[in-house]
Amino acid sequence: MKLPYGPQIPAVLQMLRWITSPMSFMEACAAKYGDIFTLRLDNNSSPLIFVSNPQMLQQILTNDTKEFEAPGDTNLVFESLLGKRSVITISGAEHQRQRQLLLPPFHGERMRSYSQIISDITEKVISQYQIGQPFNIRSAAQAITLRVIMQAVFGLDEGLRAEKIQQSLGELLEKGSSVLSVAFLYFPALQRDFGPINFWGKQMRRQQNTDELLYEEIQERREKPDASRTDILSLLMAARDEAGQPMTDEELRDELMTLLLAGHETTATALAWAFYWIHKIPSVRQKLLQELDSLGDNPDPNAIFKLPYLNAVCSETLRIYPVAMLTFPRVVKTHVSLGGYELEPETGVIGSIYLTHRREDLYPEPQQFKPERFLERQFSPYEYLPFGGGARRCIGLAFAQLEMKLAIAKILTSRELELVNNDEIRPQRRGLVTGPNRPIQMVITSQRQVKSRIPQLRELQEIKTTA
Repeated sequence: MKLPYGPQIPAVLQMLRWITSPMSFMEACAAKYGDIFTLRLDNNSSPLIFVSNPQMLQQILTNDTKEFEAPGDTNLVFESLLGKRSVITISGAEHQRQRQLLLPPFHGERMRSYSQIISDITEKVISQYQIGQPFNIRSAAQAITLRVIMQAVFGLDEGLRAEKIQQSLGELLEKGSSVLSVAFLYFPALQRDFGPINFWGKQMRRQQNTDELLYEEIQERREKPDASRTDILSLLMAARDEAGQPMTDEELRDELMTLLLAGHETTATALAWAFYWIHKIPSVRQKLLQELDSLGDNPDPNAIFKLPYLNAVCSETLRIYPVAMLTFPRVVKTHVSLGGYELEPETGVIGSIYLTHRREDLYPEPQQFKPERFLERQFSPYEYLPFGGGARRCIGLAFAQLEMKLAIAKILTSRELELVNNDEIRPQRRGLVTGPNRPIQMVITSQRQVKSRIPQLRELQEIKTTA
């Protein structure tokens, strides 16, 4: 079997580049080898084929159960954090069962019931920042998304255990976001006690502390069931699979960790980028405020969710610097032709979301932030895929989109903000995903009165109608 071309440097050096500067590494490979190339990220495992061509991605993601499969054991890098029973680390029928149990809380009326939680928590968090006091917008976004996910998932907003879980999880994620922590995940041989420099041991103790708190909450819910509760943990505990079986404590713990991680860290990063771009480009902020103001006071969350320009801003935010750089890996099941190469069973294939989102044939001037792209044309799920695709597509994507839009709307319509400086901020690796390469400092310059603008907007609309 002839594999696609790729770098000829030793696997260990490829892995080091992948850990320290994944985006520039992928860009260099794409510039030299094109839409499909091979990386060798481990001397002991098979080469991994990277793909960024929409037609190839469509072939892979629509054939998850035929030519390809998406086994959980290719995601073992997540296991130390999420556990062995997470929807991310399990496969086949077991994976399908867990997805079916997890899906109901993230659809329809159930999901829309979280709108008030998102708006209320956003107001509580942003009100803690004083006018003229610089703050890190990503830290604010993290506070919002963590409290939202705590209340939506656990039904816990305040109280000792809620505070402990928030503190423990925040510390676990913050300490686990460094390049060093990623090296520990990719090099299992490092996952042991090194005496005074016992980074891994300390991280595992943080993990154990978080686990104990989660299991305490699960145990208390089992001992004191409450049918009136509508939080996700209660719904998961009440859910039954086709055989009538509930989720075990271990499954619940692992899915809670998955939801806490996927629903907190990633959305916070996306929100931080959104505020950066909105305030870096004045015309974007102006258009967005005009659209938001047109809804008047106390707009319906569903109306906010459907706003076209707000949707375009959120979509472009997730395009230009996607939080997830890659789809989950796929493995070839039967001999298949992909991009002119004949691939044998067991060959690993992965979609590069980052490279696909930066294709000039899809997104002219891909380095520029242009929300209008998403008003001018519709992109296919293989051209634009910030939440992955196929059997491993993110379950909480609608929740994340709702949270982004409502948080942006709440803050922009109630406060005037500015960037402390307009210097460029770039993405870098942050744990297993991406984030800004330095803090995005913002400042609230004044409270914003929406009411005073509404009559002006109505007058303008009337003038236009008369004209």
